[in-house]
Amino acid sequence: MTTFNLPDLGEGLTEATLLSWLVAEGETIVVDQPIAEVETAKSAIEVPSPYAGVVTTLHGAVGETMIVDQPLITVDDESGREGVADSSGGAADSSDDASPTAAAEDAGALSYREEERAGTTPATGEVSDPEEEGSGNVLIGYGTSTSSNSRRRRRRNGASRQTPAGGGGETAQAGSSAAPAAAPAPQQKAAQQKAPRVSSPLVRRLAREHSVPLGELSGSGPDGMILRADVQAAINASSEQETPTAQSRAAADQPQATETPAASSKAAASAEAATSSKSAPGSTTAAAPGGLEVRERVPMSGMRKAVATTLSRSRREIPEATVWQDVDMTEVLALRARLKEQAARDGGAAPSLLALLSRFVLAGLSRHPDLATRLEEREDGTQEIVHFDGVNLGFAAQTPAGLVVPVIRHAERLSARGLHTEIGRLVGEAREGSISGRELTGGTFTVNNYGVFGSDGATPIINHPEVGILGIGRILDRAWAVNGALAVRKVATLTIAFDHRVCDGGTAGGFLNFVATCLEDPSSALADL
Repeated sequence: MTTFNLPDLGEGLTEATLLSWLVAEGETIVVDQPIAEVETAKSAIEVPSPYAGVVTTLHGAVGETMIVDQPLITVDDESGREGVADSSGGAADSSDDASPTAAAEDAGALSYREEERAGTTPATGEVSDPEEEGSGNVLIGYGTSTSSNSRRRRRRNGASRQTPAGGGGETAQAGSSAAPAAAPAPQQKAAQQKAPRVSSPLVRRLAREHSVPLGELSGSGPDGMILRADVQAAINASSEQETPTAQSRAAADQPQATETPAASSKAAASAEAATSSKSAPGSTTAAAPGGLEVRERVPMSGMRKAVATTLSRSRREIPEATVWQDVDMTEVLALRARLKEQAARDGGAAPSLLALLSRFVLAGLSRHPDLATRLEEREDGTQEIVHFDGVNLGFAAQTPAGLVVPVIRHAERLSARGLHTEIGRLVGEAREGSISGRELTGGTFTVNNYGVFGSDGATPIINHPEVGILGIGRILDRAWAVNGALAVRKVATLTIAFDHRVCDGGTAGGFLNFVATCLEDPSSALADL
């Protein structure tokens, strides 16, 4: 018997919600076969098995929160092959060449680990060959096979399963490999139950927030898939149901006239205890400030937990300083207007303001590279500033699920139009809930356009473990001195927060002034980029 623990999900994530089991107890599985689908704070992923054999135990029910390094599945290895689950949920193969390795990026990728835990820092010069990965490696959300086809066919009722690459070309009828047995017990049926099919994790979140049971909905999407519209319709139908009036509730709560004062007091105390227990399960008190009643308690979602952990750690560990500067945006807005006119004639797309700003930021980072580094603490307690051979540029994006920071890898290689295309693609995937964990990690500098929310300025929090973040506020008509005379110009405020352990105000101020100069005279700046 070998027990496979829920593997390290990366990005500092320590838990995941079990969406569905892709195998059943008694079923024979092969190495690299997806066994479960889980939802993390970032995305929904399939977990592959590093073992082959007969499934004996599924540790967890659909909808349950699973913890990293705790049992996920137990397998009986029929071939007698012995596997040992390591502390992170990986498998130690009997071959020396089968130990898990970090998945490498393309040949020009930055030299640091792809799967980094919160609190770790990138290692330089450690790039492995993707072709060396094979069966038994437990990657984070991407399977363990070297096959280029990342999507696997899932088993449906009575349908055959296509064996994943690396596991042979055979197909097996669902349940045919298991020995004939009596009808499964109710507990086993519950464990084998699959969660309803939904179009994205955002639909599950919406249903969870409004207490809508997905299992009772009929999806209007392909093959009965539940869409956001289906959940919204159920919410609207529920809100139309009549509820007891305040007067009837007050009458029901009022003690009977025949009760003695002692009995009345005891009944009131019991009612208060029952209300506290109902409104706050597991809490020690339901008291609210100023005598207010608790209306609702909403558990923090996985997304909010991940954001809270990162930002709290940034404030706790990084001695950040902030520098800001007003900048005349009139010329860059005029440039973009001309580019839009040209794009309309040519049938293309003009770079967005964020793409132009990002292009100038990348040019500034090439002149002030300390702002795109990491501070690494070694095992002996000494610290090093780690420089990289490029920039992975992150940008803050607000989605229905919360704030995320997609990352453009080797952004310094892209033009303003290239940056515009990548920003559009990543924002679209993030809002649909289909963005991968790989595209949300590995940043070395972040840009935040909070002006779209109507903010004039802000003090952005550094996205740990980075050392700098640049923010831009909304663009306003303001009086501005031009050639010694006042004029109405388009003005915005740039703000940079930086890690004072890594660089000083001179570096941050020089970088900020360079970006401001580029925005004020973009035509001259682009000639040198």
